[in-house]
Order: sequence, then C-alpha cells, then structure tokens
Amino acid sequence: MVSSPHEAMHRIFQEYPGLFSRVSEVLGVPFPTPVSTTLLPTDLTEARPVERRVDTLLRIDTEDDESFLLAIEAQGKRDPDKPASWAYYLSFLYTKYRTPPLLLVVCQDRATAEWASRPVPIGPRKWPALTLRPLVAGPHNMPVIVDVAEARKDLALATLAAITHAGDPDIGAILKTLSAALRDAPEAIADPIVELTAQGLGNRPAADQWRNLVAVDLSFYTSPLSEEIRDEGRAEGRAEGRAEGRAESLADAILLVLHQRGLDVPDEARERITTCDDTQLMRTWLTHAVTAATAEAIFTEE
Repeated sequence: MVSSPHEAMHRIFQEYPGLFSRVSEVLGVPFPTPVSTTLLPTDLTEARPVERRVDTLLRIDTEDDESFLLAIEAQGKRDPDKPASWAYYLSFLYTKYRTPPLLLVVCQDRATAEWASRPVPIGPRKWPALTLRPLVAGPHNMPVIVDVAEARKDLALATLAAITHAGDPDIGAILKTLSAALRDAPEAIADPIVELTAQGLGNRPAADQWRNLVAVDLSFYTSPLSEEIRDEGRAEGRAEGRAEGRAESLADAILLVLHQRGLDVPDEARERITTCDDTQLMRTWLTHAVTAATAEAIFTEE
C-alpha cells in the first residue's frame, strides 16, 4: 500500500512543476529555467502483462530549447530491486520518447538517501554499458528552513524541505515557520500546501504538531484538513461539556441528599464533591450518601 508521505514526495512536483529548478539548484546541479512542463502518463507497462509505473513523470522544456523527461520516485527505504527498476524506467522512457530522461529520488531519511545516491554500474565490471546516477533530494541536502521570509519566497520548496525533514529534531521549528509563512498566502496557494504537508508527515509525531498549527496559526483558513481538525475539536468540546454537565448534576444530587438528611457538609468535603470529574466514582458517593452517618463517610468505601 502506498503511504501518504510517498504520495506527497512526488505529487508536489505535479502541483508545482517549476519546483524542480529550485531543487536542482539546492542539490548543486542547476538546470535551465523551464518554459513549459507537461504531465505525462506514468504507466510504463510493456505489451507483455508486466506493469511498471514511475511515481510521477514530467516533460520539462527549458528556456534554452532543451527538453528532458523528469521521473520522480519517492523512496521510503532501501530496496535492492529498485536500481534495476529505475534503470528500466530510464531506458524505457528514452526508447519511447527519444528525449533524455532524468531520475529524481526523494527520501525522508539520510541512510536511504545515501543509498539511493550511489551510482550503479550496469554491465561488465571493466566496461559498464550504463551507469545509473539518480539525483537525490533528502534530509542530507535539503535546507532546514526556519526563517519565515525565506519560506515565503518559495513555499513549494519550503514544503518539500519540511516533508524531507519529517524526522528531523528541528521539525517543530520547521513546521512553525511554514505555517507562519502561509498566514498571508491566498487560499488557492495555501490549500495544497497544507494538505501535502499533512500527507508527507504521515503517522509521525510531527503530524500532530502540524494539525495543531493549522488549527491555531491558520485558524482563519478553511481547507479539508483544517475543517476536519475543527470538527474534531468541536466534537471533543461537546463531549467534554456533556461530561462536565453530568459531574455537576451528580455533585448537586449528592449535596441535596446530604442536606435532606440533615448532615453537615464541611468545606473540604464540599470541595471534593464539586471538583470531582469521575462520574462513576460520584455515583458511588451518591449511593453512600443515602445511608452514611456523616458527609465524610461517603468517601470511605471508594
């Protein structure tokens, strides 16, 4: 099953095709600025019944009239079968489109990124016919963006950087910076970023941090995620309100029974009764209040 981080790491390039230019600059392999980008079918299936799919495939045409295919793979762990698959993808793409292909691998942990970065020679050791050389973006080379102005300059890059640093000790500061940068962003821009970030963080603890930031820092903002968070908050609030109401009713009932029986209720006992939020325990106290000799005696059989 494809994970949410896996989807976010390559889908962000579908939402922001120009992002590759900035990523390539960050990685130290700058490409000319694209003048157009076309989203191509990701199905690399042969005539034989063997299905192969690259995660995202883009055709990029640059301002200097150069064109290339950008295959983007999100990789969550080492996989000894992947280099052969990647080599197949590149060969197939070149054969089908007669356009130079490039493979970008996006990772969320350093070990996987370093593994994916290694050139893989294909062929006899003395004369490899091909060498697989993926371009890799991950926590080892993507920037840690904790400056709001920097994040605001390129929200797409800041989002990918946050996703690749999902396991970083500084992820809290990174996400806080991203949420602050989104405060003045139009909804059409903020919407996919909020959702992609949540998707990219997956089940990590940072996902809860992001949800809280969306609920608080972006409280003005409406999106599927923010509405879901607020619905949860309203539901929790209603549940808490009902629980508090039941506790108050039980406290009133206990004090009423003690009063009707003519028992004195010391301040300490009254405070204990009125501040308790354990409704099951309070029901026990109410039962004891019917027969207890003193107000304090209702607590003796907890």
